Amino acid sequence: MFVQVIQGQVTDAEQAHAAMDRWMEELAPEAPGWLGTTAGVTADGRFIALARFESADAARRNSESPAQDKWWHEFSSLFSGDAAFYDSEDITPAMYGDPDMAGFVQVIRGRVSNPERVRELLATDPTPWLALRPEVIGRTFALFDDDRFATTFYFTSEAEAREGERKEPPAELKALVDELDSLDAEPPEFFDLKQPWLYSPAST
Repeated sequence: MFVQVIQGQVTDAEQAHAAMDRWMEELAPEAPGWLGTTAGVTADGRFIALARFESADAARRNSESPAQDKWWHEFSSLFSGDAAFYDSEDITPAMYGDPDMAGFVQVIRGRVSNPERVRELLATDPTPWLALRPEVIGRTFALFDDDRFATTFYFTSEAEAREGERKEPPAELKALVDELDSLDAEPPEFFDLKQPWLYSPAST
């Protein structure tokens, strides 16, 4: 899998949403290898999108399309500054349900000090986590070349996610969380998407 993250400040969330809907209607059917996109705008106007493709080649072919170039030229005018792009083929997915059914999505962007150890911790048995946090539909962890990452959590709803955050985990899970937190090389940035835009080939 290949993931491209696009982020930046937008001037109008509704126009950005309409442009993404237009991409879905007009360009998605002609984008072979596209697996889905999770996007949205935070309350303070920060846009983030995570586009998933079968491979980097599939993503490149899509970006080279004249129709894609035209759409992006129009969409990029909604940014108040430059958009940032991050590409990764180092993906650790964990889906426990249908992410397209998520009512709330949280994307965490940051940098880790020990990527190998993070991968090991994320590969642990999810059963205890799912028992504690049944509102989690899935998670995708993308690692970039500079050890920066994007973790996307899919929740049934924001209310249930906030309730889950207040739960006290058992000792073994708390130790895992504490170790993951200790591997942050810098304070992470949180993107809370209260009204996520969820696109997939199944909805074309």
